[in-house]
Amino acid sequence: MVSTAALVIPLLALWLWWPVSSLNGTSRLARLLAVLITSLLGVAPALLLKAVQTNALPYALVARLQVPGGWILAMLLMLALFVLLRDLLWLIARLMGRTGLAQLLHLPALTMAAVIATGCLSAIGVFNALQPPRVHEQQIAVRNLPAALQGLRIAVLADIHASPVNDASYVQTIVQRTLATTPDLIVLPGDMVDGDVATSRPHVAPLAGLSARYGVWAAPGNHEYYSGYNAWMAEFRRLGLNLLENRTQLLSIKGSKLALSGIGDPVFGRTSPNNANPEEAEGIPPDVDAVAAQARKAGAAFHILLAHQPKFARDNADKGVNLQISGHTHGGLILGMDRWLVAPVNNGFVRGEYDVGNMKLLVSSGAGLWAGFAVRLGVAPRIELLTLVAQQ
Repeated sequence: MVSTAALVIPLLALWLWWPVSSLNGTSRLARLLAVLITSLLGVAPALLLKAVQTNALPYALVARLQVPGGWILAMLLMLALFVLLRDLLWLIARLMGRTGLAQLLHLPALTMAAVIATGCLSAIGVFNALQPPRVHEQQIAVRNLPAALQGLRIAVLADIHASPVNDASYVQTIVQRTLATTPDLIVLPGDMVDGDVATSRPHVAPLAGLSARYGVWAAPGNHEYYSGYNAWMAEFRRLGLNLLENRTQLLSIKGSKLALSGIGDPVFGRTSPNNANPEEAEGIPPDVDAVAAQARKAGAAFHILLAHQPKFARDNADKGVNLQISGHTHGGLILGMDRWLVAPVNNGFVRGEYDVGNMKLLVSSGAGLWAGFAVRLGVAPRIELLTLVAQQ
């Protein structure tokens, strides 16, 4: 990623500043300095990510530095759209012989105004992202729902990313707001934490206060694999979370058998400096066939699957799963980017409900955010409170 950023971001910086007109005294040196400063600031977030991956700096420090890094990245995304529009209009003006308009489009004042505007908009996005999530209640209509499960209330806490940024106070607020809804069941479909156990243990600790009539259940996400899988699974068990690692738990609800499953994440097989042996991969691959077989063997009347990433929902729908609950996308983060960038890399799934064959998919907008891109514009964080109803 560092090498890619080192190539792409300087090219964007050059595209942004070099066409700026020198008619009003903007020198080549000034433009060169602008390109250099923009390039250095833009590459910094990638360098911070490299520091996380190599433990080059304490995670508590890096996590806090990543927040302004995300502000810079969001600015660059918006500025990329600006230069595309600016120079498209410039080209049209030139082709139409409107030389004066073409020169106006490359005035320094216009580009500086765009930098200021995107900086302010990105700052609003960072502020939004750092606010604890509110409860969002919704009914979700699913096929083949047993009468005994009608009205079952499930709280979904996806992508909390407990860390020195989403700290103990932040997580405690999530716990309090969740408990206030008195759900029947609480599920955490991955990315509960960021960073090593020693650093982030106090910030994830409030999750021990979660409770529900039919239990609190968690499945791993990709950030658990990045952060030292085995150590975090042991810590989650110590906190009293029920882990579903390619495992199905049969719950008896009003005489009906509900299979609740969780699977591993597709990023399995990667090493982490936080593993017991940094040279050896930890964690498990996703195995939906195994949990589907367990559910069938148990004679379950309904099957809910916790799968952190939604992209394989079409495959899972063929395994007899009735409802898949996922996270990972953070709802797409920014309106526009959600549909153009995030959805395509997740096979079209970004947030909300989807009918996938006979299966219903719910992709949560997430209750927190990764510090490396803590920006939300038009996509609020959520504690999803689902009420199951039969689809007519």
